[in-house]
Amino acid sequence: MSNPVVLITGASSGIGKQLALSFAQNGYDVIINYGKSEAAALEVSLQCQSYGVNTLVVGCDVSDYAAVGSMIKQAIETFGKIDVLINNSGITKDNLILRMKEQDFDEVISVNLKGTFNTVSHVSKYMLKAKSGRIINMASVIGILGNAGQANYAASKGGIIAFTKSLAREFASRGITVNAIAPGFIQTKMTDVLSEEVKTNILKQIPLGRFGKAEDIAHCALFIASDKASYISGQVIQVDGGMAM
Repeated sequence: MSNPVVLITGASSGIGKQLALSFAQNGYDVIINYGKSEAAALEVSLQCQSYGVNTLVVGCDVSDYAAVGSMIKQAIETFGKIDVLINNSGITKDNLILRMKEQDFDEVISVNLKGTFNTVSHVSKYMLKAKSGRIINMASVIGILGNAGQANYAASKGGIIAFTKSLAREFASRGITVNAIAPGFIQTKMTDVLSEEVKTNILKQIPLGRFGKAEDIAHCALFIASDKASYISGQVIQVDGGMAM
């Protein structure tokens, strides 16, 4: 049998990179989507290949519907299928609402929320025909709790949660599960640059008293993608150290 195939958007760094590596370690062929850094994506590809799997690197702006369609077509031509779709690509453009520019709001919604629609719209056609598949959408604890200065980001992630639940109802009869993961504060380059004061204040909000690791998200995604989670759909799994109870 051929390897299962996973498509991960925004897979050149951070959580996306760890997702790619973890799925490769578990025998998945990996389609690595990137938005800007081809060099970083190619490095991830080489690391994945070291586990004996096949990879495809595709640069694509997920907010561009036609470009996403071309990416999915290339993926199907290469592997013949996509078993798992992980919508991980996302951006932030934080500001208080009185200072937030219309463009900043539109761009975050376009990449985070519409980008998720774009990939699902194209990939689901193949999953529906196959009568199987796993769709995992990356939400956020901010989409559950909200956060001052992140109204655009919270709206995009809250939208992803509602989108996930609707898709789960639409696709259930065809054997496709749809779930969301809501990370809390995960150690990445974005959190590394925070001041110690900010980190201390954040940690006070996390009952487990520490930031999560990208591996924590990958472990969750691997479980959702596995046969062990075949009866789980329409759920938002919070990987946040207890932050949003």
